[in-house]
Amino acid sequence: MTRLALADVTCLRGGRMLFDGLSLTLEPNQAALVTGPNGVGKSSLLRIAAGLLTPAAGRVARNGDVALMAESAGLDGELPLADALGWWARIDGRAGAVPEALADVGLDTLGDVPVRLLSTGQRRRALIARTIASGAAIWLLDEPANGLDTGSLALLERLIARHRMGGGIVMVATHLPLELPGAVAVAL
Repeated sequence: MTRLALADVTCLRGGRMLFDGLSLTLEPNQAALVTGPNGVGKSSLLRIAAGLLTPAAGRVARNGDVALMAESAGLDGELPLADALGWWARIDGRAGAVPEALADVGLDTLGDVPVRLLSTGQRRRALIARTIASGAAIWLLDEPANGLDTGSLALLERLIARHRMGGGIVMVATHLPLELPGAVAVAL
């Protein structure tokens, strides 16, 4: 069964404690909404949950593949969008998932456009497509609504709801209002 559990996690960055004793367990269909001002450790929490940062104390247990959507795009700006996403999808063993993921985020007609020519909102939707194409059960989304217009924000909310309804887990760190019904609130 897919699961993400953090037990008494402490995060130190640059010799400064960002948060201490954080515990959270997410099961299939569940979500967490991580909020707080800049610099309190929202992105660090997601990186700890993904296994990219080691907590100063505590434990993290993941049962299921993880996709981390971070602030940096990680997409080659010179490649056409479909090829840039395809590079990541091949690493995940899901090269065939790119066309459907692009359609899910409304970018299916832009697959041949170099990433560098996409607008800010289109790049954000491309990162959402990358997350979808990964096939990961656990989504860790860092500021996914940044740069999205109202319609794209509603699309993001629908895609997150669909992922949860399919048994997925989502942890979102955000400054912007985002509808995540029933999400556990984590205020840092």
